[in-house]
Amino acid sequence: MATVARTPGASPWRKAARDQDREIKRDAVLRTAARLFAENGYHGTSLELVAEALEISRPTVYFYIKSKDEILFECVRIALEMIEAEAQAAMDRGGSAFEQLIAVMRKYAEIITMDFGMCLVRVGDSPLTEESRRKVHKIEASIDKRMRALVQQSVDEGDLAPCDPKMAAFVIAGALNSIARWYRPGGGKSAAEICNEFIGMIVNGLGRRDKPLDFQV
Repeated sequence: MATVARTPGASPWRKAARDQDREIKRDAVLRTAARLFAENGYHGTSLELVAEALEISRPTVYFYIKSKDEILFECVRIALEMIEAEAQAAMDRGGSAFEQLIAVMRKYAEIITMDFGMCLVRVGDSPLTEESRRKVHKIEASIDKRMRALVQQSVDEGDLAPCDPKMAAFVIAGALNSIARWYRPGGGKSAAEICNEFIGMIVNGLGRRDKPLDFQV
């Protein structure tokens, strides 16, 4: 059964915050929906639940967003554009390709432990229309292109062992995405600690360096 968790004082529709502008309220709708989608699934989350969590009516939700499909698209788009923007920012700061790759991975992992990021990973784009999925895939392709380029440059600069950049990018994204499937705030480790451990395992591997493993099949 779908659940709704309210955060006292968080709704911008409360009496003391009636003068808040439309964008703040729209953002509240999207963030609340992203959290509920991640917790209950897309089909298990109705707009009534979103409205209840915000302590508003369902018609009020429609004032800020046209449909449930549009809400999911916006949540996924925001998460991906956050990752894309952070990836570009990390590359713009310079440093070696390997340093940039680590910075991108850290930001990627950080974002997918947030509401929009967890919605992106746990729900994905499968419930969206074909047109919306095409828009989402375009952003995903841009992120993947950046990741592959950094992997290849890191290999060329001697900081990573020779590998297929395409496969390496898949491994990195797959490993980091898995965090969002089980991460819960308030657990034994912070999101930052978990992200650092994952990145260390991805970069350094799990095998002992003094004892290479023969795992060929």
